[in-house]
Amino acid sequence: MPELPEVETVRRGLQPHLEGARIARAEMRRPDLRWPMPVDLVQVLTGATVTALRRRSKYLLADLDRGGTVLWHLGMSGRMLVEGANLGDFHRDPGIIARHDHVVLTTEAGTTITFNDARRFGMVDLIREGTSHPLLDHLGPEPFDPQFDAAYLARAFDGRRAPVKQALLDQRIVAGLGNIYVSEALWRAGIDPRRAAGRIGAARLAALVGHIRDVLSGAIAAGGSSLRDHRQASGKLGYFQHSFRAYDRESQPCLREGCGGTLRRIVQSGRSSFYCPGCQR
Repeated sequence: MPELPEVETVRRGLQPHLEGARIARAEMRRPDLRWPMPVDLVQVLTGATVTALRRRSKYLLADLDRGGTVLWHLGMSGRMLVEGANLGDFHRDPGIIARHDHVVLTTEAGTTITFNDARRFGMVDLIREGTSHPLLDHLGPEPFDPQFDAAYLARAFDGRRAPVKQALLDQRIVAGLGNIYVSEALWRAGIDPRRAAGRIGAARLAALVGHIRDVLSGAIAAGGSSLRDHRQASGKLGYFQHSFRAYDRESQPCLREGCGGTLRRIVQSGRSSFYCPGCQR
């Protein structure tokens, strides 16, 4: 599943073409993806202007001038494709099959924005004006929010015996983190992913917060990580996978200077964790 950097990369790619744009035409080419789509989606979108394009956790949100918000989740294979005569290097990868185009928006400027999802694990929904959405109701702070600091993590982790890796993947504690970037941040912080969350001291928590932000910032700058399906809105790959220090490096040498250890892979709550037993404590 795309994590915060991949979704933020897509948002930034879409923003110049969708934010402030009026949707001249909307098409819904199937009634459902992971869940049924709103039956009035086309009616709501046609003629609406997108006043803001936001990200919350791993979700894209498009606020509309007529009230309400469109909520998007990319799922495992979802892509937002931008096409138009004046977009230069924006082009459609021939490997992206048109029959998987499920929602297509055409702006007054002639730009087409297509939600393509081969596996159909993504979703599109409407948040009606004056309401909330259950997928967003219980999310914790964003990693870049000022309130996400060592003191907050200390409170959130207090008394928790669960492994720190599992705790950081809990979207109620911090929103947007996923398997890749938690593994990377824990390696940078020198923290064993198996360590009980409630047994990490204040100084190490402060360092962990900084490393989480650094890893995410680096990944966003690199356009995210393209392991299988992720593409930027321009169709280009992300490149942060070339900067991995832990994730997917099982049996390879630890890259921490002076360590000399070898990366291992373990399974935690059904997910792979990669860490160095030599320097992560």
